Order: sequence, then C-alpha cells, then structure tokens
Amino acid sequence: MDPMTTRVLVLEDDVALRTSLRLVLEDDGYEVAEAGDAEAALELVGGTDVDVMLVDLMLGGVDGFTFIRRARPLTEAPIVVISARDGVEDIVSALEAGADDYVTKPFDVAEVQARLRALLRRPALAQAASAPGEPQDGAAAAEVCVLDAEEGPLVFDRAAAHLRRGEREIHLTMTEYKLLMVLSENAGRVLSRAALLDHVWDRGFFGDERIVDVHVRRLRKKLEIDPAEPRTLVTVRGLGYRLDTR
Repeated sequence: MDPMTTRVLVLEDDVALRTSLRLVLEDDGYEVAEAGDAEAALELVGGTDVDVMLVDLMLGGVDGFTFIRRARPLTEAPIVVISARDGVEDIVSALEAGADDYVTKPFDVAEVQARLRALLRRPALAQAASAPGEPQDGAAAAEVCVLDAEEGPLVFDRAAAHLRRGEREIHLTMTEYKLLMVLSENAGRVLSRAALLDHVWDRGFFGDERIVDVHVRRLRKKLEIDPAEPRTLVTVRGLGYRLDTR
C-alpha cells in the first residue's frame, strides 16, 4: 500500500504527542486523522475510510480497550496500541480486544513507523497477487496449502495472503498471517512457543510466551469449525503447537 493513499487515525489524548505523531506521519506521506477521545475516534471510523489506527489505552472517558472492542466490528484496519501500560496482562487484554500490535511508551518514532510499514505490507502483497483464474506456475501453486479438505475446504494461499473457506475470504491480521505462514511451512511438526515467538515476533519482541497463546486462540476462531475442539491447529501439551492438514 502506497503511504500516499493511506489514512492513519491517531487516537491520543496527549495533544503534544498527538501533534508530533501527525507531523511525522504526514512527513512520511500518510494522511492523518486525529482524535482526542474514543467517541470522536469511533465517529471517524464509522464515517470514513481508515487504513490503520494508533490507539492509546489511557483515555478520559471511554478507554482504549473499549474503543478497540467497539471499533473492531466497524473496520478490519490494523490497530497498533501505543501505551505506557507495559504489563503483560495489559498487552494480552489489548490483543484479545482486537489489537494487532503493541508499542510501549516512551518509544522511538522510528519504531512506530516500522510497525506501520509491516502492518500495511500484507494488504499490498495481496493486491499484487495474481487475479483469480490466472494460471500459476509450479512455484506459485506450491504456495497454496489446503488446511482442511473435509469442511469447506479451508485454503491458505501464502503468496496472495488469502485464507478462504469455500468462497468466503477470512480476514487475517498481519500477526495472524505471519503465524499461519510459519505453522503451514512446518505443517505436521510441533513448534514450541519460544520458536514461534522468535519467528513471528522478531526474536521475542514482547518477551512473554503467553502472547503466542493469545494469537493462537484468535487464529483458531478463524481456522476451526469448533475452536473449543481444534482439529487443525492443535496443542501438544508441554511442547507447543502443531498445524495438522486434512
């Protein structure tokens, strides 16, 4: 996605920080919408196209956790939390609410810029993929993985960044896409939480393996017919996770 066509919503009640982020992002070529409270941000999400959001958690009135839960049904735009709350429980709660990434304050603006580029990379990859019906060469065909042929079928196209069950496309966040990519490339093998943390979160960005469990739970809701009885993304007790294709 070209930054020139990308709209970023910044939800931050600190005016000075919000202004600083806006100036940096506009300098990068993004279009920036600002909000100082959750209600104003929800109006923007409901009334305009937003491609990605930067969200503070500690807001006056409606907090950031509630905003994320209320915004998620309105948009699939990636959400990056920017917060001084750096406890693992806060990170887990934000991800469970629907956030895609988490940056703790104080932060280097360059880190936020890098996170935005990474989150926007998956849609760009999908747009660049071949249109449906076009012939694939051998290498491209090998990128298509049938995860479940019994119920659907459930097909993951790594190159196009598409997950489909039958004709229905299933949205993946950037983190879910990377997690499914690693698991599918190692289908049938048990991968430890530490290994997944290293491969998906750039050598343990959050530093806590419970982050893996949160995203596995989210991914299961999209992969499994019954997430409570997983048959595709299974837990191997004491060892980690394994992707089984059927």
